[in-house]
Amino acid sequence: MNQEKEKNNNGIDLSGSFNDSDEKFNKQRPQTPLYLPGTPKVIQWVIKYSGGLIKDEKQAQYVILGFIVLTIIISLFLFFLLSAGGIDIPPEALENPEYGLPVAD
Repeated sequence: MNQEKEKNNNGIDLSGSFNDSDEKFNKQRPQTPLYLPGTPKVIQWVIKYSGGLIKDEKQAQYVILGFIVLTIIISLFLFFLLSAGGIDIPPEALENPEYGLPVAD
């Protein structure tokens, strides 16, 4: 039985397996972005979760600014779209505020 174990171990050479492991580890590890002291957390979050698309703080600021502008444009569009149609209030509802309310059982 010991001869079989020796026979199996003789075919495997692990002596050089750890020599290049540091190089592989450094290549596979993603680079962590370097932040300047005092960088806001929002900018750090945008850089971290961008998947490598955003590389520095200036790009993150532009992305955040674009998001804010887009949000304001969509909000104004919805506001004016909904207010242009208006809500029809029957004249009876203006005279009698209970008009149109559900009837209590």
